[in-house]
Amino acid sequence: MRKLEIGTSVRGRKIMAYRVGDPTAKVKAVVLGAIHGNEKAGITVARAIRKADRKKNGERGRIKDVDLWVVPTINPDGVVKNRRQNARNVDLNRNWGVKWAPLSSPYYSGKRAWSEPETRAFRKFLKQVDPRFVVSFHQPLHGVGTTDKRPAFVKRLARQLGLPIKPFNCTGQCHGTMTDWVNGRLKGTAVTVEFGSRPRGKYLRNRAVRGTIRAVLGRLP
Repeated sequence: MRKLEIGTSVRGRKIMAYRVGDPTAKVKAVVLGAIHGNEKAGITVARAIRKADRKKNGERGRIKDVDLWVVPTINPDGVVKNRRQNARNVDLNRNWGVKWAPLSSPYYSGKRAWSEPETRAFRKFLKQVDPRFVVSFHQPLHGVGTTDKRPAFVKRLARQLGLPIKPFNCTGQCHGTMTDWVNGRLKGTAVTVEFGSRPRGKYLRNRAVRGTIRAVLGRLP
């Protein structure tokens, strides 16, 4: 496993990425545990994916057929405070440079697109990795978001996770999102996965882990 600091938060906390699986695999994927600090189920999944990559002898590389980067969160300040926004009260999932618009709290999108160090750091990282698949975990809407880009990936992800496919109606607030930026600016496909408000820990550490790995075309013996 390779550990990489991809940036720092407003408060100077490290934003970390962990490389698991097979670095020589043709398929590259990124899993983001949480962009909102109060939606922590995805962080549990991210940690469990890292653990699943460890063999009995302690070595890494148990996950096969995919070069997988796991980012537990790009909002460490929000995680510490258990709040949606970062330390400057910006919703980091409204701060991206595609369809950005000035939005007010609780979806405050910042003074401008890319105003926050967290979104700039993750943008740079995604450009460098150039993943085929990006999975972004959220709560609590219970479903897998739709996209016209690689719909087969959406269906596979929903099936593996046991979640319904649904269009998430943000009542006009879905501007400047990470998935829109990836789908509009990169070759890869980004999909939002919404767990429920209180998903079972067993589900997050087992089915969600195996399902995510399989959905990005990986294999876990």
